[in-house]
Formats: sequence, structure tokens, C-alpha cells
Amino acid sequence: MNKIKRIHFVGIKGVGMTPLAIIAKEAGFVVSGCDVDQEFITDESLKKAGITVQIGFDKAHIKNVDLVITTGAHGGFDNVENIEAKNKQIPVWTQGEAAGRFMDGEIFGRELKGISISGAHGKTTTTAMIATILKASGLDPSYIVGTGNVPSLGSCGHYGKGEYFVAEADEYSTEPNYDKTPKFLWQKPLSGVITNIEFDHPDVYLSIEEMKSAFEKFTNNIKDEGALVACLDDKETATVIKKYQKRLITYGFSSQADFNIKKYSLEEDRVYFWVNAKETLIGQFILNVTGEHNILNALCSIVVCLELGLPFEKIKTGLLQFKGSKRRAEFRGNIASGAYLYDDYAHHPTEIKKTLETFKKSYPEKKIVCIFQPHTYSRTKSLFEQFSSSFSSADEVILTDIYSSLREKPDLSVSSKILADSVSKTKKDVLYIAKLEDVVKYLDQKEYNGGYIIITMGAGDVYTIAEDLLNG
Repeated sequence: MNKIKRIHFVGIKGVGMTPLAIIAKEAGFVVSGCDVDQEFITDESLKKAGITVQIGFDKAHIKNVDLVITTGAHGGFDNVENIEAKNKQIPVWTQGEAAGRFMDGEIFGRELKGISISGAHGKTTTTAMIATILKASGLDPSYIVGTGNVPSLGSCGHYGKGEYFVAEADEYSTEPNYDKTPKFLWQKPLSGVITNIEFDHPDVYLSIEEMKSAFEKFTNNIKDEGALVACLDDKETATVIKKYQKRLITYGFSSQADFNIKKYSLEEDRVYFWVNAKETLIGQFILNVTGEHNILNALCSIVVCLELGLPFEKIKTGLLQFKGSKRRAEFRGNIASGAYLYDDYAHHPTEIKKTLETFKKSYPEKKIVCIFQPHTYSRTKSLFEQFSSSFSSADEVILTDIYSSLREKPDLSVSSKILADSVSKTKKDVLYIAKLEDVVKYLDQKEYNGGYIIITMGAGDVYTIAEDLLNG
């Protein structure tokens, strides 16, 4: 490890890759990286970190490099740069492997204590909350948060002087074509979290049982002196944790959970909630983002930080500093005609449903227009029925063409037009508009006023229309 001085990142703009690159640079490594010539939500963080992105993929980039870290996209191990590195006998780590190796601290010459947050939904927000509390408590954690930026942290990645390393733990495969090992199995944390388990990634998992098996293996990676923190409200998680033999702490709205919500009050942009330890009230908390799902994310963060020994008041103060993260119900501004514009990363039916429900509860007087861009043909096809019924809280729905992942081929048996027809069976105002530029033209013509909330939603590039809408 002490021979590694220069690290090259293939696909550096990815939300899992950018934080690693920032950590490496802050730790003193010479960092280089390349990616496609396309706007990413991580562009700003890379620029702020002083990391220049080479455009395109070329074996000439593999020059004076000691280690290559690669994404599973852009060909994965078949990318020309990875092939060149292997020909030169330069080690190639995937994003998942690198996250695990960074967490153990050996590459930095010291031992770190990992905190791994897994789950189908909520792991980005929960990771950001925990890192924010630790930072506000003066513990200077290292962290990997899978988004463009977190305002309360100042970045999506950081190499801290403290002993904790907080990271998302992703259940997707290490390398889609050559290594199906779930990425989170590279992590060996002190504290592990499961927010929820739901069927996703049909290109990797054949069933929910396969996914649950992967999560069971993840729990086995938690160190003996650590703890598993799990949401008891989630039925699939509840079945997985029955087999867990080490220290277990549960949380949720359920009164059966070790830590549970006594009551709460939702407002437009904040939540007040009261936490019980079993039947004993331990205090009131304030969260500056709204939604029942965020109450659970916050409760999980509180439990993890209590387990680490943080004082109650520091946790309460730290949580107050969290103001959300990029592409998570992010307020982008008011468009020229007055409507409120938000953006969200939701790309699974459950995420869509919960996010729209939160907006409806928080803004009952406003009409909600949801612009959804499905992400991957495989997910759209496998979860088609769930997608069809996930927009009930929206007043109007606009569906754009499917954003295809670089790791899959188009599937003509499914499309956004077919999905729009299915959604329209239960909703009146449903439109299929193929191209994003045509969505902008449509919204300009409609001139939605301040009585409307427009939400761009999806894991692709739907967020890029915000500038056109805001600038009129």
C-alpha cells in the first residue's frame, strides 16, 4: 500500500466515484480521472476539489499511475483503460472494492472505524445525516455520500482526521459482467445499518429472497464489537434480522422497536418528532427536511450516534444542521410563471410514492406536477405494475423516455409510452412527452403559477431541465 502515490479513476463523475476521488486527493494522493463529456451532478464537487476530468477513455491516460479505480459502467473491466492497466500489471479496484479498502484505512496507513448504511431506500440521506452529526460534534469523519453535494457537509466526500468512516453500502454488483459480488460485502464496518429491503436491480437479482440473502451476508461482516441498527417497520428487514446473533438495535414507528417515534408533526420544510427508548421518552428533535421517511432516516442516525457514545445534546444540535442533499426533494427555485420547482432522485416505485405523498401532505393547497424519467429498461419492466400505481398523490404526471443505463441494452417490450397508458387507467392527467426539451416547451406554454409544485424525478438526466425552466 505504501507504494501507491498516484490513483486514476475511470468514470470519475459517478456518484459513487467522485467521493472516493475527493477522499484520495485530500489524503495526499495524486488524483487523475476521466469520463464522458456530459453534465453530471458531481461536476461542481470535482471542480471545487481541484480535480480535472479528462474527457473520453484512452489507454494513454494510464501513464505514471500506481492504482486504477473503476466504475462498473463504461464497459467495466472491458474499458480500454482498465485493460491497459492490467497489461501493465497495475492493480484495478472497482468502486465497491475501493470503498471497502478506504474504509479499513490501510491505504491511509491507519485503522478506521466503519459505519455502513445499506438499504433499498434512504441510504444517501441517512449517510449524510450521520456524517453531519459527527462533523458538528467535532469528530471530523471521513465519508462517502452518493450524490453531488450535501450543503451541511460542503461536499459528497471527505478524508477526515477522525476515526470514523461513514459510507453508503450498495447492494448492486461489484462489476456487472465479471463479478456479481454485492458491493457492500467489501465493507467490514463497526456499525451496520439496514433501512429497508425491497426488490430492485432485476438485472442482478432474480428475487427478493436473493436480495435478502445478500443482506444477511452483509450483516455477517459487522465486527463482533459493533452493532447492527435495523428498521423494524420493514417486513423484509424484520425477517433478515431474526437470524442475526450479535448486537442488534431496532428502530421505527413500531412500539416494539428499541427506539421508536412517540409522535410527530410535519410542516412544509421541517418536522418535530419525539423519540422513545422502548416506553421511555428521551426527547424532542427538530429536522429541517420534511416527510415520514425522513423521520425514520433521522431516527436511524440518532440511534447510530448514541451507539457511538455521542451525547444527546450534540446529536440534537448536529441533526439541526442537516438541510438535505442534492437531488433529494431539492428546492431549485421558482420558475418564471411562479410555480415551485423541486428535484428528486426517486427511481423506484416506493420512493416515488413516498416522496409524492410527502409533498401532498406538506403542501395540501397546491397542485403537484410530476415529471418522471424511468431509469433502466430492466427496472421499468420488472416493476411495471408498481410504477403504474405509484403516482396517486400527483395531480398531473408527465413521463419522458426511459433513461437507459450504460450497462444494459434497450428492450422494446417496455417503454414510457406503454407505462403512461397504464398510469392513465387510474389517473386522468397523464402525458407522454418523449424528449426533455419538449417537456420544457410544454411547461412554458402551461405557465403554472404559484399554486403549483413541479417535481422532476428520476435517476437519469431529468434534473438538467431545471436551468431552462428557471431562466425562462
